[in-house]
Amino acid sequence: MTTQIAPVPRVAPSIAALTAGATDRERVAPVDARSGSRFERLIIDGQRHFLKVLGYRTDWIMRVTGDRDQRTFRIWQAGLLHQFPVEIDHTVVAMARDGAGRDAELGILMRDVGDRLVPPGGTPITADTHARFVDHLAALCVGFRGWRDDLGLTTMTDRIRFFAPDTIAGELAGPAPDIVLRLADQGWTRLRELAPELAALTAAVQQRPGPLTTALAGTPVSFLHGDWKLGNLGEHPDGRTILVDCAYPGSGPPCWDLMWYVALNRARLPVEKAEVIAQSRTALARRGWNSDGWFDRQLALCQLAMISAFGWEKALGAGDPAGDAELEWWQQRALATANGLDETAPGWR
Repeated sequence: MTTQIAPVPRVAPSIAALTAGATDRERVAPVDARSGSRFERLIIDGQRHFLKVLGYRTDWIMRVTGDRDQRTFRIWQAGLLHQFPVEIDHTVVAMARDGAGRDAELGILMRDVGDRLVPPGGTPITADTHARFVDHLAALCVGFRGWRDDLGLTTMTDRIRFFAPDTIAGELAGPAPDIVLRLADQGWTRLRELAPELAALTAAVQQRPGPLTTALAGTPVSFLHGDWKLGNLGEHPDGRTILVDCAYPGSGPPCWDLMWYVALNRARLPVEKAEVIAQSRTALARRGWNSDGWFDRQLALCQLAMISAFGWEKALGAGDPAGDAELEWWQQRALATANGLDETAPGWR
């Protein structure tokens, strides 16, 4: 019997070495790119590649998530991307880092699969594509079932406080804050106007995430990619899912990535949220992870955590029947979950 050896993650000595011999270099600005990173298309050895260069000084997402030492590089060095299930193509070829500390820049060289990513826009994806995405998310969760972080990656507190007003305040005070941050600031104000009880709850969770993160820690964990939005997803003709930009990796509840997928993609999903959740639960079971006894509780906790991170976005989307219904859906579930945590989180309500 032959033992298959996992490939060693390729790390070049510098970003220049990473792209040595490249031709046809072209700077690009992807529609879904919001962080401040630099992007480039290039040809290496006759093959199309895509380069992303990011650093703490230039990438506001790294700053608001507390990523001071490039967590994406850590998981690459640890070989975690090579452990992704066969259903998922992460596209990464190699990485390199220039400099050190907060001045370091990370170069991520990927195969160029731009023509196979979900196109930007508002058109719903097909039911088949959506079903594969949910199934392959379950494959990733099951493949890393029980995985615990020993690399210093993104925590649940980081995730909950991603867009908290005090988290983004420093960015907003800068000379040219990103439009996403300005929208978040406007959205929190609008949430206080539209849903004051929910706004008070999310503010309390952001300031005191401990009871919620403790409750979540009592449920099963897996590896989290952290950004299952359609802008990071695509599909190969053979049915494999393309999953790029693992910017918020860490250990956490599988329902977090599921709720992220639901929250950020809701306008383009071909089925209702309840069906997405049911599909996920079925996919986990089909792949050998029985969700009885934990899924419903973890789901409710993640819904509260997610609206605490993205309540601003739901508030900005309100104002028409669909947007109002979306905000109400999250509000009902968040308030109900908070009721169950009141004994351990006095003052939340």
